Amino acid sequence: MINNLEQGYFGIGIQNGKTPDNLGVLWRSAQNMGASFIFTVGRRYAKQACDTHQATDSLPYFHYDNFDDFYKHLPKGARLVGVELDEKSVDLEEYEHPQNCVYLLGAEDHGLTKNAIEKCHFLVKFDTPLSVNVAVAGSIVMYDRNAKKKLSLIND
Repeated sequence: MINNLEQGYFGIGIQNGKTPDNLGVLWRSAQNMGASFIFTVGRRYAKQACDTHQATDSLPYFHYDNFDDFYKHLPKGARLVGVELDEKSVDLEEYEHPQNCVYLLGAEDHGLTKNAIEKCHFLVKFDTPLSVNVAVAGSIVMYDRNAKKKLSLIND
């Protein structure tokens, strides 16, 4: 049986989130997908009505005023994974998730800041014909992580 230390951890959050509803939906998905913590960078939102499972009651929630504050407080040894359409981004289907990482999403209208993109250890993207909601994007990444983790356990 594999314990939590061998499975690793992940956190997920949004930089400069556009709407509070997206944040609440992402929090619900994070709770369901096994995130260790959630966070916001930039704009701060209070408890969300669409967070019907009260994720903030069961997951640690952190807020950072800006990207530099967030980056300074990354967990030691965690890899920063930006979810962004960028020429340096790797296709999610081919991506191997780090054991311990923090996923950072940008708002739909502006994406991640240039500073954030430069500081990410990895950038990932996935193939969709049109852009998707930021909460949906985060949910897809978390689902991919969990699916690949299960496959690796079966193959070991």
